[in-house]
Amino acid sequence: MPLTEGPHRGQHVDPDTPRVIQEWNGTEWETVSLVSNLAVAKTVLYPPQPAEQKATEWDRPALGKGRGRHRKPTPAEDREK
Repeated sequence: MPLTEGPHRGQHVDPDTPRVIQEWNGTEWETVSLVSNLAVAKTVLYPPQPAEQKATEWDRPALGKGRGRHRKPTPAEDREK
């Protein structure tokens, strides 16, 4: 919430004004911290999420026997009758 007088409008109005960060405790709003502007408030409220690591070659499950949609067909000599 911006620390300005008058009605509080959208967060994009006056992005360089100081902000107060409040948290609802179940009965009332409590002040958690004060920040210098909207950009700092966004970093406090929405920290960047850690990037997901890509699975390595060994983490993938092995393909079992059989014929699947994307499996290489077996030669006629190797097929069970």
